[in-house]
Amino acid sequence: MNRTVLRLAAQALFGRRRGVVLLLIPAALLLLSVLVRLLTDEEVGVEAAVGLGYTLALPLVALLAATAVLGPEVDDGSVVYLLAKPVSRHVIAVSKFAAAWAATMVLGALPLLVAGLLLDWSQPRRALAFGVSAAVAGTVYTALFLALAAFTRHAVVIGLLFALLWEGVFGSVFAGVRWLSIGAWGREVGSDVSPLVDAAGTGLAYAVVAATLLTAAAVWFTGDRLRSFTLRGDE
Repeated sequence: MNRTVLRLAAQALFGRRRGVVLLLIPAALLLLSVLVRLLTDEEVGVEAAVGLGYTLALPLVALLAATAVLGPEVDDGSVVYLLAKPVSRHVIAVSKFAAAWAATMVLGALPLLVAGLLLDWSQPRRALAFGVSAAVAGTVYTALFLALAAFTRHAVVIGLLFALLWEGVFGSVFAGVRWLSIGAWGREVGSDVSPLVDAAGTGLAYAVVAATLLTAAAVWFTGDRLRSFTLRGDE
């Protein structure tokens, strides 16, 4: 990991308008949790607020964070200047991933844990399970969206479609999607922390292995793609 690249990536996260949106998403989730806690039935409120945060807010935070640390450099061509430095392309990819991952954990996973506590103080273990689920899913989302940012200028659009359609609509309609669903892998791990979190049905071992492999493959692909920028002079 390169500290300079990590620092520049962290600055990029909050140096643009995306940084404001990144802060607004968890704030909106926590505000919603407070309102739901005050105005609705407890169990219904937990499922609604946390479900919305997990299926929408979390992947959106990961998408914005991942594309913020790499996407603008690809769009304006300045990535070529970064790649001219004597630093391994995979080290750059890991550094970019680390910055985006930290933002996703703080602004995506942690708010879900806090939301679980706000919605029901009597079930701290369930709130922890929400946080663990979000941490697992958020890690994979970040790696995947970073790879998308390295691959195409349309990473935000593709990422949104992936989150809304594959993870959201298809995941709720077709049972078989759970085997290839990042959100399902996270829920499976979370259900091992607390039985109050519904398991996806993939099995804990499969969820952990699938999440690990996809994360590693996506970060490796990002580094390999960055190396190709140098070779071909692509933007």
